[in-house]
Amino acid sequence: MDFDQDQSKNVVPEAKGFNPGLIVLLVVGGLVLAFLVGNYALYMYAQKTLPPKRKKPISKKKMKREKLKQGVSAPGE
Repeated sequence: MDFDQDQSKNVVPEAKGFNPGLIVLLVVGGLVLAFLVGNYALYMYAQKTLPPKRKKPISKKKMKREKLKQGVSAPGE
């Protein structure tokens, strides 16, 4: 058998100039970047279109405690 013929019948051609690790890194980096940009775009869209959140009503117990902290007597005492 000739050694050159075995080399030419190589099933997997070697890609010269392209590092497979670099390709994987670029693909993963691109996906992460697309994810972050998409999240930011959704966030900006939601800020414009959704109504602002309503604050939870403060309970009377908490209101009393806050007024006592500030030194103002709570109503009804």
